[in-house]
Amino acid sequence: MDFALSEEQTAIFDMAHGFGQEAIAPNARQWEAEGTIPKDLWPQLGALGFGGLYVSEEAGGAGLTRLDATLVFEALSMACPSVAAFLSIHNMCARMIDAYGSEDLKGRVLPGAVAMTTVLSYCLTEPGSGSDAAALKTRAEKTNEGYRLTGTKAFISGGGYSDGYVTMVRTGVDGPKGISTVYVEAGSDGLSFGGLEDKMGWKSQPTRQVQFDACPVPHGNLVGTEGDGFKYAMAGLDGGRLNIAACSLGAAQQALTQTLQYMGERQAFGQSIDRFQALQFRLADMETDLQAARIFLRQAAWKLDTGAPDATAFCAMAKKLVTETGSRVADMCLQLHGGYGYLADYGVEKTVRDLRVHQILEGTNEIMRLIVARHLLSR
Repeated sequence: MDFALSEEQTAIFDMAHGFGQEAIAPNARQWEAEGTIPKDLWPQLGALGFGGLYVSEEAGGAGLTRLDATLVFEALSMACPSVAAFLSIHNMCARMIDAYGSEDLKGRVLPGAVAMTTVLSYCLTEPGSGSDAAALKTRAEKTNEGYRLTGTKAFISGGGYSDGYVTMVRTGVDGPKGISTVYVEAGSDGLSFGGLEDKMGWKSQPTRQVQFDACPVPHGNLVGTEGDGFKYAMAGLDGGRLNIAACSLGAAQQALTQTLQYMGERQAFGQSIDRFQALQFRLADMETDLQAARIFLRQAAWKLDTGAPDATAFCAMAKKLVTETGSRVADMCLQLHGGYGYLADYGVEKTVRDLRVHQILEGTNEIMRLIVARHLLSR
């Protein structure tokens, strides 16, 4: 069994890591303070092929595997998990349009999405339907021209910032079979946004409610088939869960690297604190946990790539395991910095704040446990 990355995969990781350290890491704290990511960053990522990581090559994308994509997000999150996670959301949307959209819709949206001159947001969660996503109430009333949307989406990364919104709406009966997916362009009549959310982490991502008040959407902006929208949304979440796990992994690994450097410089009782055996044990535990999480994540990605029947369960397990490991490691890195870890100058406290939400989004880790338990019971 070969666990090594191929030469091409190593090059993908190195390219993403190099760009992140040069273009993102030096600006991460400033972007967090400003509460936004400069729009001119995205076309630079698009030029590297990161705007359509698993969009098919026929549609202009990179056509990478899910395993390849986790390498990109792991590497970029070493610079800033907030920026990396936003890119994951964009890619999830682009993939949905590529996989299920009409040729007309793909032709209109994907060139800009792949180049990242068009930034996409994913709109599923509502104020009253989080884990119970199939209970969403945003209604799409049929008209002669297409649909008229009414309702509210909550916790939307890129709300009021993005250029397009891949939105799950109710076109039929209650439950998952009544849900469809539509593409809503920024600037549409009846589209508005709530106030900027003041969050614990991910502060560089503008997050708002997305509100629809009789918002007209042409029939050509229907993604796939009416009634299949929930299925599309759930299929996208398998890959999204791998990506967010990769973001936790990369950020925690970077926090450990920073901690090793700090401990080699910090003096106590006449020696650097990395000489104390008790603290060395903590370092060993953290590295072991991260390496174990990395192997599990890549196995889950491989299962999704190969269409394994248990891929969804493994994606859920990977999301739970890696996000909880990442948060635990980041918190321990802060502890090993002592009082300095609590200061923004050292960067570790930002990692702790950014990673906490990874246990909530793309399906809470409680829902991940439910998915795994149902998989076990079904056997």
